[in-house]
Amino acid sequence: MSKEAFKEFVKKNPSLVTHVNQGEISWQKFYEMYDLYGEEQEIWTPYITPKREDKAKTDFMDYFKNINLDSVQESIASVQRVLGVLGDLVVNKEVDNKGYEPKPIYKHFDD
Repeated sequence: MSKEAFKEFVKKNPSLVTHVNQGEISWQKFYEMYDLYGEEQEIWTPYITPKREDKAKTDFMDYFKNINLDSVQESIASVQRVLGVLGDLVVNKEVDNKGYEPKPIYKHFDD
């Protein structure tokens, strides 16, 4: 494998730069791995950050795996109770306001 192909591989996988900058591994070691195994090997898994789309899918799935459905159901029931109380208040206020007629602004007393 050529150095130019390795440079293109590094450009496609910028997370390799982070590992070298942090002193975890050298460019020489990365090049040797590239020369021996090529691009499509599992040996790169610890060094290459998944693409954003893949990471987003994984994060999304992990989020749903950790949801406690019982607590979600309890929360929904609480919200329904609150909405019921608010609905009753609005209905009661409408009933109270039906008999009310505001007085004209220009009239100060019952003349």
